[in-house]
Amino acid sequence: MFGKLTWSAIPFDQPIPLIAAGIVAGAMFAVLVWVAAKGWVPYLWQEWITSVDHKRIGVMYTLLAIVMLLRGFIDAIMMRSQQALAFRAPGYLPPEHYDQIFSAHGTIMIFFAAMPMMIGLMNFAVPLQLGIRDVAFPTLNSVGFWLTATGALLVNISLVIGEFARTGWLPFPPLSEAPYSPGVGVDYYLWSLEISGAGTLVTGINFVTTILKTRAPGMSYLRMPMFCWTALASNLLIVAAFPVLTATLAMLLLDRYLGFHFFTNTGGGNMMMFMNLIWVWGHPEVYILVLPAFGIYSEVVSTFSRKPLFGYRSMVIATMAICIISFTVWLHHFFTMGAGADVNAVFGIATTIIAVPTGVKIFNWLFTMYGGRIYFASPMLWAVGFMVTFVIGGMTGVLLAVPPADFVLHNSLFLVAHFHNVIIAGVLFAGFAGLTYWFPKAFGFRLHEGWGKAAFWFSMTGFYVVFVPLYVLGLSGMTRRLQHYDVAQWRPWVLIAAFGIVIMACGAACQAAQLVVSIRRRDQLRDVTGDPWDGRSLEWSTPSPPPAFNYPVLPHVEDGEAYWTVKQRAREQGGLHEEPDYAPIEMPRNSATGFVCAFFATIMGFALIWNIWWLLVLGAIGAYATFVVFAWRDVPEYVIPAAEVARSDRANRNARREALAAEAARS
Repeated sequence: MFGKLTWSAIPFDQPIPLIAAGIVAGAMFAVLVWVAAKGWVPYLWQEWITSVDHKRIGVMYTLLAIVMLLRGFIDAIMMRSQQALAFRAPGYLPPEHYDQIFSAHGTIMIFFAAMPMMIGLMNFAVPLQLGIRDVAFPTLNSVGFWLTATGALLVNISLVIGEFARTGWLPFPPLSEAPYSPGVGVDYYLWSLEISGAGTLVTGINFVTTILKTRAPGMSYLRMPMFCWTALASNLLIVAAFPVLTATLAMLLLDRYLGFHFFTNTGGGNMMMFMNLIWVWGHPEVYILVLPAFGIYSEVVSTFSRKPLFGYRSMVIATMAICIISFTVWLHHFFTMGAGADVNAVFGIATTIIAVPTGVKIFNWLFTMYGGRIYFASPMLWAVGFMVTFVIGGMTGVLLAVPPADFVLHNSLFLVAHFHNVIIAGVLFAGFAGLTYWFPKAFGFRLHEGWGKAAFWFSMTGFYVVFVPLYVLGLSGMTRRLQHYDVAQWRPWVLIAAFGIVIMACGAACQAAQLVVSIRRRDQLRDVTGDPWDGRSLEWSTPSPPPAFNYPVLPHVEDGEAYWTVKQRAREQGGLHEEPDYAPIEMPRNSATGFVCAFFATIMGFALIWNIWWLLVLGAIGAYATFVVFAWRDVPEYVIPAAEVARSDRANRNARREALAAEAARS
């Protein structure tokens, strides 16, 4: 009746996952009890869980990313501590558990921490920057989020029911085929990514449509903020690359479930075809993550340098060049496959070429800062720290693009250090910069600067203490994913890296303290005007937090820095523009479609993993019924009265008028 699911699926003989699962379950239960006791359940259901407001979906994406980032960071702590204890010793993690941890770490950090972080910030900021009320398909936006959450849930269920993959963050055959991984670990991996990948794909389609078709009046392509350009490029890559991932994992599922031979060594299969297909998705995935991060840095550097972004058009060209060239470099991930010197040379040259538009961006940021009145708030610190760190990671990437060097360093810790050098500096630092930068816009108060700067310095210092030793270890011949080791000369560097993770943990603690202190002091940190950073793009013209409709009247854009132009005119004239004519606004109704889809997707995914076919049928019937109900709904929108629109806008105008008068008095 329950397929492969038995009591033996729960690891009663392994205390670590049981204790971890108990802590997580206890924390979740305590939160649910607290929410119920406060009477917040109806509010959460009506205003958040069923919301189709892009801002709230963006916040939920970001919250999911932070939770999964914490889970992935705990995995990193366990890996570093295991290696610190495993010199000529078994350590405290058995090999089969250690394999699951490094596989889960990579999977979680890429798919369920970095991706939701970038998509969350895009969800929140892009419609505001475009001067519109919401994304093109609001309900589809909710569906995309909840499918992503389903994938994250399945990965975490594997912690206590069954096991996770032991193959690494990408399930290379033949290790991932049924004869070599007969358990459910690879199945958890495959179904969680198929489901969350579908959510990411519909999100990509949504944002491409939004940016291309629903901009404010007057906002031509070359008047869009740089973050919108990088979001467009990233989502174009999602639309092009994620179907490849879905199809590749589907072929592996057919191998495992129905005995097909796409990637086997027999029956006409070719396991190296999996390598090609997964990296045809995999390297664009790097730029799916990094391009929105580049957009965040562009916004932050321009705002805190008090200058327009230098070389805007060259940045646009560089962004789209990266978007295209990223599909021509995938083979550098396996120069050692044996494709031959000519093929390796072509892909090596393409890899060095893609560094050129990235270099253009670095120089443009530096030239934006040059001559500016720089204010080193914590978002700007993350941006400067990124530039230094990313350049180092980029140079090691160019080194690995040389096939003879790659033959020496392939699969070593040098590669691990390079990848983290690029992704942590490029994506994680951007996530923290964007989170701090747009936090007052989302919640109406700024984050505490002192704790934010402390978090930056601990994180930056800890990063170098962790990963510089890994470069040395890689050059010394230490390969990745070692559960234990016997080489004495490696031990000091492994211990230094373990100390570095402690420093990074202090940075994480500072960020937690920053949030707690900021909430307690939110009245002192209140953003009254909606423009706490003296920003330049349209989102800073709205109240903090913005109303559901974003803008009382859609703005008319006259140049590339839409809000800055209006603000400077108000400063020169000593007053705001005339009050607009307010009208009722139609907005999409909240919908439970996304949450219900995720509920049935979770049931179906779990049933497929454990071969519980009756449960699969029930889940499929529920999913189909959900689609039918959504398709036959009668009232998709509601109307916000003009009086309510006017009340919201007049309150914001009064606050800005007072701030303008105070600024004039100071000058």
